Amino acid sequence: MAGIRETLTEALGAALAAVGVAAPASGIALERPARREHGDWSSNVALASAKAAGRNPRELAAELVARLEADPPAHVAAIEIAGPGFVNFRLHDTWLHEVLAEVVTAGVDGFARPDLGQGARVNVEFVSANPTGPVHAGHGRGAAFGDSLARLLDRCGHAVHREFYINDRGVQMELFGASLAARKAGLEPPDDGYRGEYVKEWAAELPDGVDPVAWGEERALADQRATLARMNVTFDVWFSEKSMVESGAITATLDDLRGRGVVFDEDGATWLRSTDFGDDKDRVLVKSDGEYTYLLPDIAYHRDKLDRGFERLIDVWGADHHGYVPRMRAALEALGHDPDAFEVPITQMVNLMRSGEEVRLSKRSGDLVTLAEVLDEVGPDAARLTFLLQSIDTRQTFDLDVVASQAMENPVFYVQYAHARIHSIRRRAAERGVERAPLADADLSLLVHERELDVARSLSELPETVAAACNARAPHQIATWVRELAGRFHGFYHDCYVLGDDVPPALTQARLWLVEAASVGLAIGLDLLGVSAPESM
Repeated sequence: MAGIRETLTEALGAALAAVGVAAPASGIALERPARREHGDWSSNVALASAKAAGRNPRELAAELVARLEADPPAHVAAIEIAGPGFVNFRLHDTWLHEVLAEVVTAGVDGFARPDLGQGARVNVEFVSANPTGPVHAGHGRGAAFGDSLARLLDRCGHAVHREFYINDRGVQMELFGASLAARKAGLEPPDDGYRGEYVKEWAAELPDGVDPVAWGEERALADQRATLARMNVTFDVWFSEKSMVESGAITATLDDLRGRGVVFDEDGATWLRSTDFGDDKDRVLVKSDGEYTYLLPDIAYHRDKLDRGFERLIDVWGADHHGYVPRMRAALEALGHDPDAFEVPITQMVNLMRSGEEVRLSKRSGDLVTLAEVLDEVGPDAARLTFLLQSIDTRQTFDLDVVASQAMENPVFYVQYAHARIHSIRRRAAERGVERAPLADADLSLLVHERELDVARSLSELPETVAAACNARAPHQIATWVRELAGRFHGFYHDCYVLGDDVPPALTQARLWLVEAASVGLAIGLDLLGVSAPESM
């Protein structure tokens, strides 16, 4: 909450100045204690400042507390010293009432929107499955993560561009086309071809006399677009690798690298001197048979993105691409670009489970579980939020039985049900003819029940959670926050009636505004996660 942070930070700064101690160069830090009994906010400023000032940290903290107690900042009820010199603040409930007023005044469009990016152009490339079949279940995690990361960046003031790279050049495309043609003719695919059930299904649609490679690519892309759209994932550009061959961009990139003196020819092949830029070995760009390796078109593609004016490139890659990161950073530096402008979040594997056993096969595709099948079974919202529940750094277990269940143990149902309960309160109020009074006329000071204040505390944490999740590239932090708010709202719903003959009208009005604030928070959180906010369940 910017307001209370600024108030406490300014007060601590003034207290430091009054005792003749300079504030730390890194600034005055404030955080929420992990345990509520330690107060609402805490600062280590005495510890951070004492050494440079030649002071004892706890004694300095005592002087700061004395200064602050002489002229307490707004909303402060008590100030305490803890441990070796922490300054802890306990606040009156009024600060949470102020939070509620800010939430409902700013609304969904204005609350929790820190301008971290200041308009910086960011290209987020994710999924980028080969156009040789449907997207599989594992792609779902990267799709959910990439799109939610883009939503976070957008909310935090970046100009975001979502991109899908189509790897439509090379042997795999020829094999895919040959597999379709073989199945259409009633034959087995080539030894290295594609054998999933989807190949048989698509081959039956293949028109006579068309190029199976070109037709197969369009068929695969249409299927991928449709499946991802069901998950509320769309892209600004689907970028074709083949287009760079046609435009000469790959050749131009190689010429650029040669002009910079960072490639050499050896054993009939062309190599990048990537060891000059931190890679563990030099990399082949053009093989001895004249074929490009995967690396050269990828370099050309990233060069193209930078030439389009993007200031930061974020590629969401799977765990099997971890070793590819250093060589791409080396290539960008070889081209004269800042390698730190290139980020690669790596998504770990997903284990699908049903009835306690891992799901490995699909009757539709034979050798993979398609994302479409997962969406058919559990629904797009449930799939998407489940993929976002934990950090992509960890391997994920996706239990189809739990995710498909309509029970409070299902975290997706648990969150969406909180939003549905908000609308049930609104409907009941309308049925009783109870209208929400203007905010200025509501007495928010009546909100003193711990369940009410817990909801407000969660809302107060949203701006800093959004900023932290954006900076850490961690949408799962939003999922964690949303689950916490939902849990606190369920507790409020159970213990604090909004409507009823035994609820004073003034308290009803205050609680209706608390419900409205919770609605704003949930709407923001669910939108960042790309999940719908249902009005009934």
